[in-house]
Amino acid sequence: MATLTHAGHRLAYTEHGSGPRVCVLLHGLLLSQRMHEPLARALAERGNRVITLDLLGHGRSDRPPDVWRYSMPQYAEQVVALLDELEVDEAVIAGTSLGANVALETAARAPERVRGLVAEMPVLDTALIACVLAFGPLLVGLTLGEPAARLLSRAARLVPEGLTGWLGDVALDTVRQDPRPSGAVLQGLVFGRIAPHRSVRRTLTVPTLVIGHRRDPVHPFSDAGMLAEELPDARLLEASTILELRLTPRRLTGEIAEFLDECWKPRRARGRRERAS
Repeated sequence: MATLTHAGHRLAYTEHGSGPRVCVLLHGLLLSQRMHEPLARALAERGNRVITLDLLGHGRSDRPPDVWRYSMPQYAEQVVALLDELEVDEAVIAGTSLGANVALETAARAPERVRGLVAEMPVLDTALIACVLAFGPLLVGLTLGEPAARLLSRAARLVPEGLTGWLGDVALDTVRQDPRPSGAVLQGLVFGRIAPHRSVRRTLTVPTLVIGHRRDPVHPFSDAGMLAEELPDARLLEASTILELRLTPRRLTGEIAEFLDECWKPRRARGRRERAS
């Protein structure tokens, strides 16, 4: 795991594979880059250079307790800073939940740096009430209930790595964190802008793969469908459940890998195929 310094804070990232075809994978809210390790390895085996990043306040990146440091625009700046650090002109930006929204924000901020987008479970208009209901109690627990949350964090650190399996370790990594910065992350994001405005989203012309699934109010399939309709060059892919890419990833990994192949074809050739179709 390597690090870069942006705006005075350390950001942790990991590289998988090599070559000119760069893909940046962004994690979900309060999770870490570790959630994308299997996907990163699989995409690297197919000829991609994959970078997983811990956004500020997550994983092994710095975790300042200041609410104002956490926002979608600042997260997009961190992604661009990662590309600058690696001297990468263009990359496919892919993310899950929070990471999907940050990918959109990055494309809005620096479209010339984005070769394509993968937005798994974007959180947009339809999800707002569910997000408040889901994350409101968690926010209260991390702030007003900080002493109890700190005890839970210490207990989680006593669980040996690997005892609960990969997914269990991903979840425990979140619980092990100091609750105060986690509460700051939630406050900054819940009360800030969650994604570029739809008028801005309609101007994002990069190829986009939107992945959604049903039966999850925090990541409603209607949000995924709305995003796919808004973006000029997007297609919608339905996952069976929220866990398909984690537990039975073969189908979705294959779809994502094929999408990356399409993104990295010469633009002129891709344009001819689109006009023909």
